Amino acid sequence: MSRRNALSANQAAAPLFAALGDETRLALVSRLGDGGPLSTARLTDETRVTRQAVTKHLEVLARAGLVHAERQGRERLWQVNPQKVHEARRYLEQLSKQWDDALERLAAFVER
Repeated sequence: MSRRNALSANQAAAPLFAALGDETRLALVSRLGDGGPLSTARLTDETRVTRQAVTKHLEVLARAGLVHAERQGRERLWQVNPQKVHEARRYLEQLSKQWDDALERLAAFVER
């Protein structure tokens, strides 16, 4: 990957990982991944976080494209955007490959 492409990939991935970098938001994505579409009220259950705080966290995740909501009556049902989760996984796999390649080059250099 060229340096320019790597910078572009980093710029695209940064908001995604910034959104996931918060413990509460990561837990919300995990819960939505396990439980399917859930309302804000259901997502607030079993947490020590207020509904207002959960809503703010969900909005951050939505701006990063990780989740989206659909109105169902008076509630908004939130669900994970699997495409963004796959993007994150692909980015991490690419980063892992770069490190593996660098370590292999270092090992070959040391062994010479």
